[in-house]
Amino acid sequence: MSDGIFIGGGGEGYGTPQSLLLGYANRHGLIAGATGTGKTVTLQILAESFSARGVPVFLSDVKGDLSGLAQAGRADHKLHDAFMSRAATIGFDEFAYAASPVTFWDLMGRKGHPVRTTVSEMGPLLLARLLELTEAQEGVLNIAFRVADEEEMALLDLKDLQALLVFVGEARAELGLRYGNIAPASIGAIQRRLLVLEGQGGDRLFGEPALELSDLFLTDEAGRGRVNILAADQLMQSPRLYATFLLWLLSELFEELPEVGDPEKPKLVFFFDEAHLLFEDAPRALVDKVEQVARLIRSKGVGVYFVTQNPADVPEDILGQLGNRVQHALRAFTAKDRRDLKQAAMNYRDNPRFDIEDAIREVGVGEAVTSMLERKGIPGVAERTLIRPPSSQLGPIDDATRAALMGMSPLAGKYDTVLDRESAFEILQARAAAAARAAEEAERAEAEAEAAADREFTAARRYSGTRVSRSTSQPARRSSSRSDSVGTAFAKSFARQLGTQSGRAVVRGILGGLFRGR
Repeated sequence: MSDGIFIGGGGEGYGTPQSLLLGYANRHGLIAGATGTGKTVTLQILAESFSARGVPVFLSDVKGDLSGLAQAGRADHKLHDAFMSRAATIGFDEFAYAASPVTFWDLMGRKGHPVRTTVSEMGPLLLARLLELTEAQEGVLNIAFRVADEEEMALLDLKDLQALLVFVGEARAELGLRYGNIAPASIGAIQRRLLVLEGQGGDRLFGEPALELSDLFLTDEAGRGRVNILAADQLMQSPRLYATFLLWLLSELFEELPEVGDPEKPKLVFFFDEAHLLFEDAPRALVDKVEQVARLIRSKGVGVYFVTQNPADVPEDILGQLGNRVQHALRAFTAKDRRDLKQAAMNYRDNPRFDIEDAIREVGVGEAVTSMLERKGIPGVAERTLIRPPSSQLGPIDDATRAALMGMSPLAGKYDTVLDRESAFEILQARAAAAARAAEEAERAEAEAEAAADREFTAARRYSGTRVSRSTSQPARRSSSRSDSVGTAFAKSFARQLGTQSGRAVVRGILGGLFRGR
């Protein structure tokens, strides 16, 4: 089993032992099954097994249970006897309790190291999906990003984007001639969505220091891969934020990692729990890009495993790329359930010893119908499998233990302090202040000129003793300088600058950058 991960086996009535070959672990996989059938435990044993073989892992802890990976299981646990019995039944002689090296992450910054990206890195396509924008609103967002690129204004956090949208709204007449119509209603709708996102905690996702992808590939002193656990129990209250962040992370891995072909073992394994959230109401263009990433990222040494209740949650084109499968029980109470069950069974290589559809319906908790890629990448015959017990703690760790582990983390303190360098908000603020000063100086100069004209008029009357017309001796006041608002003057100035500055484009991830020209 040195070149593979032992998944499970069986006694009488079950199939041959099942192992996931490390050389084919980057061919992606699926863990599916109804609630309560054992998906989380299967994810746990895969994560700890990859870690033990030097492969870093990234996963999201949706229910809070997976933090137990950081502690070894105990002999006084209520399921100890059941675990030992299962290990003996399936011939898992190597079974022993052990902890995995864990790094905790949290978008909210409470249960793990803060994890951030910048607005520029997220890009307009993913932001539009996150904000649930219409096509017209997404077009305005693309214009805002283009203006930021050409003006060399970094978009780091939400206040940068909010300030930029205010400017685009003020300069919409000039910018519209170049980029197309910019409706104030669209800008207002985007701003409202940003406020909602901010209220959901999304503002914590954007800023610096941004996540360095290399920190996801760490190993410990013994060469075990670190298990990166994203605390997602609170994040799941904003499911679109959850799905968009994981999709951004996957796209960044695709863009940044070099080609490695088919390595002996993956460089990273990425588990996408609650995978159905990725595809719900997703536009076809986005699904196409996910399919492209899933198809090509394996050549960069990354294995992607989708975890969901029903295989039907995953688009068929992507489902066909998932070579390693663990299918826990599916329930078939309705006509749709029966169709989904039949479809799930069709995705397996037939086994003449049993009916796959019946097996998927009948397997118990901790059992599954499995199919792993064999030598030369051939899908294995479906087998009924008793899943091996976990070596790490089943269930969550306490807060004190989590805090202690975070304090000992090699990344302790690296992301704790928020940086706020000069970006779009500060640049626009400085320009507005400069425009305000220029307006004040112009008004002061005009007032001084009027005072001088008054003095000249008075002196002329005293000197000549004749009637002098004020209208002929004093220049007309320029009412426009006082009536123009600071925002209007600033907008006109900014629009003129657009014609003279070429600017450099801000580099964004594949799912943002590929769509800049849409």
